[in-house]
Amino acid sequence: MIAALLAAFFFGCIGFIATQTSASVCRNIAPADDGPQTSKPPYAALVVAAALLGGIFVALHTPPLELGIAAIVIFALVACWCSDALCGFLPDAFTLGPLAAILLFAFAQRDWEIIVSAAIIFVPFAAAALFSRGLGMGWGDAKLVALTGAALGAPLGAVALAVACVVAVVVHRFTGARSGPIAFAPYIAAITGAALPLGLTH
Repeated sequence: MIAALLAAFFFGCIGFIATQTSASVCRNIAPADDGPQTSKPPYAALVVAAALLGGIFVALHTPPLELGIAAIVIFALVACWCSDALCGFLPDAFTLGPLAAILLFAFAQRDWEIIVSAAIIFVPFAAAALFSRGLGMGWGDAKLVALTGAALGAPLGAVALAVACVVAVVVHRFTGARSGPIAFAPYIAAITGAALPLGLTH
């Protein structure tokens, strides 16, 4: 019980640091005129969600190495959610940085599944970003889904992203915002975070 509470506190701190880092970075980034509508991220809810996930990881007896990966992923997910909401942009520090750290870990451990999963998930989203010229799907989103693939594995990652796409379209449609691009990162982050306890066991 004490270990779970300590993990919840630690992961809550990770979430809080991610929100503040994103806010600091986005102060210097002007939203694009053709980007998604900006909004205030649910800072408190994100920190609480990060804390809950930390407690769940320990309750599931997640090994220390996987806890380290989870901390990196949660920082990236929270920071990307906030950045997309605040300025419609996902800095590479919040996508490529965490992804590089996990891929280096995978390479050191000779865990080729992580590397292959990231690539499999990345390719279709990268193609969408390429052919839409960043309008239908941004490159930041493509980099973020690669992180989803690395964290969850290709099968679970594909299911999670399919759910994220459906939820994003439904919410976009029924909130009255039927025109203009969708801030997709919050949906990716939410579904990836929800699936992360399962993904760490893949």
